[in-house]
Amino acid sequence: MNVHRIEPLWTVEDVSAFLGVPVNTLYQWRHRRTGPRASRVGRHLRYDPADVRAWFSERAA
Repeated sequence: MNVHRIEPLWTVEDVSAFLGVPVNTLYQWRHRRTGPRASRVGRHLRYDPADVRAWFSERAA
């Protein structure tokens, strides 16, 4: 049986903790379109963990 596990989307607080930056910095980056890609789910921002990791890797290279 092949079971695919879907990683849950991250909140702004999750991304803040992962990157070690304040939540307000993420909002500023979103406004300037320089941070990791986020999507709105209703009133909430959600991040795909794979996108956040890819964005971080691009900057680290």
